[in-house]
Amino acid sequence: MDSKIIDGIGLSRQVKSEVSDSVKRLKMETGRSPGLSVVLVGDDPASAIYVRNKQRGADEVGILGETISMPKTATENEVIRVVNELNSDPNCDGILVQLPLPEHIDEGRVTLSIDPLKDVDGLHPFNSGLLAAGKPRFVPATPGGIVQMLVRTGNDPMGRHVVVLGRSNIVGRPLSNLLSLKGKGGNATVTVCHSQTKNIEELCRSAEILIAAIGIPEYVTSDMVSDGVVAIDVGINRVSAPDRKRGYKLVGDIDFLSVSQKASAITPVPGGVGPMTIAMLLSNTLLAARLH
Repeated sequence: MDSKIIDGIGLSRQVKSEVSDSVKRLKMETGRSPGLSVVLVGDDPASAIYVRNKQRGADEVGILGETISMPKTATENEVIRVVNELNSDPNCDGILVQLPLPEHIDEGRVTLSIDPLKDVDGLHPFNSGLLAAGKPRFVPATPGGIVQMLVRTGNDPMGRHVVVLGRSNIVGRPLSNLLSLKGKGGNATVTVCHSQTKNIEELCRSAEILIAAIGIPEYVTSDMVSDGVVAIDVGINRVSAPDRKRGYKLVGDIDFLSVSQKASAITPVPGGVGPMTIAMLLSNTLLAARLH
């Protein structure tokens, strides 16, 4: 089977174009552009790349983006103090604290300090609760991006069996809630698998849509999927590649070469879910500006 590659870059351009048009209209109505503030603590190379891409995306759609860089030695209270200043800043509509944080900082406490009306990452317990209650406000960007990918490529999850590998608060849990909601992009039957799931291979083979967010390089192989599956790969892992100039390459949680032989549609890594995550973050920032 020749699988259709789901182009996350092209889809993200669609979303960003829509956001850009809405930002222009909002600026005409209010006289100001939405503002997004990203707090980066430490010097993790991957986090720095993510933040740079978010800043670039904000610039593309007319959102005023700023990055507040703090040293790895910053205390938890110092980070929360910066968040509180942004909470009270009228020019800041959306706040994102880049994860992971250094080990000495409690991510939960920092997330809790963000004003729920500026929580464009959708991770504050208030916003998580709204999603779980079926009344989402800010949907975490990666789950939101995945649903948009499915709908915009004609792979609507309605009535289909979706298997989600992974139960993180960033992807697995909110995604399972989102897919089971009534309405467009929802109405799916969702199974969430994790490290304690029995017969995980059998469950994966029963999936019409398989979403891998388990954090294990190339975990899903062709014998774990059925013909015609729609495979969405959330993972991004560095693996050794001595033949490459950098000495490594990026792979997902799905073995792309083998699974693509059976899938009707599949996302690549990179160039799949990642660009859509940034696009949905920008969409959430626009929503936050409208709520203020």
